Amino acid sequence: MDDASRGTTDGIRGTAHGTAPVPLSVLDLVTVGSGSTATRSLRTSVALAKLAESRGYHRHWVAEHHSMPGVASSSPAVILAHLAAHTERIRLGSGGVMLPNHAPLVIAEQFGTVEALAPGRVDLGLGRAPGTDGATAAALRRSDRLNEGADDFPQQLAELTRFLDDDFPDGHSYSRIHAVPGPVQGHAGRPSIWLLGSSGFSARLAGVLGLPFAFAHHFSAQNTIPALDLYRESFRPSAVLDAPYALIGVSALASDSEREARRQVMSGALSMVQLRTGRPGLVPSPEEAEAYRFSSMEQEFVDSWLVNIVHGTPDTVRDGLNDLQKRTGADELMITAHAHSGEQRLRSYELIADAYGLPA
Repeated sequence: MDDASRGTTDGIRGTAHGTAPVPLSVLDLVTVGSGSTATRSLRTSVALAKLAESRGYHRHWVAEHHSMPGVASSSPAVILAHLAAHTERIRLGSGGVMLPNHAPLVIAEQFGTVEALAPGRVDLGLGRAPGTDGATAAALRRSDRLNEGADDFPQQLAELTRFLDDDFPDGHSYSRIHAVPGPVQGHAGRPSIWLLGSSGFSARLAGVLGLPFAFAHHFSAQNTIPALDLYRESFRPSAVLDAPYALIGVSALASDSEREARRQVMSGALSMVQLRTGRPGLVPSPEEAEAYRFSSMEQEFVDSWLVNIVHGTPDTVRDGLNDLQKRTGADELMITAHAHSGEQRLRSYELIADAYGLPA
């Protein structure tokens, strides 16, 4: 298989398979459940990438999180390089890398390396949030002036893009610096840049720059439609896209019964309660969630959280995803299955693929 044939014909726009209204993709948080280990979770990610590729999911993204015991995705580029060795066609990417945490040259070289390992199928999704708490962000950035990094995001993005394209103008202080692997070595391709967001800032910027946009519906559902509207209104055609293209991340979990699906998502709900109250840990088991006694305030949070998780039997999840796509007009649905065990996560993606009649 030559390099050109490894990727899809259009790395941004995917193809909808079966009865799915739009392409379906995977957001992998590399969840670590109680009683498990990061090693097992990373093995599950490999199994998930293989499953997604075989069933017609368009892309598999991993997200940057730090100092969170319940996830093992602090180093997206490392994980993606590993997944590249175990897949052939599916697009691989970050959902996302938090650009203010890193020097643009470092990101250009990390993802230039992943692109060299998987030519033509790498996405570089970028966000401006810290991906963690303030103290950890300060440790990452070696500064407690965290707002400065977020405010400088457009400038950091422009610098990163120039490193990826190796096109700083003559006279620029970086004109003789080359990100490697990269164009200076004759490599023609580079990762596709996406902007990620949970508010209007990145939506507008993605539109103005003519870039694809990914919105975090799974934790900011109230802002989804306003942000997508803003992206579409702000969009200017570019060399990358002639029309807007937006995906949304959505929490969805399918199981063989409504009751079992509810049991599984409650472990994720308890995990979020623990995170929001400053007690992050491994993702609790369904049994631990059943035994936990939620305070009235915690229960209120759980109820609001569960409203935005599509869960139930495969048919219920399919109908919920279809409704969400219709309401938002999303061009792609990126599904994250937040469950305690790797087996449950894999089973959910398999059941959703079956419900849509995706290729086996």
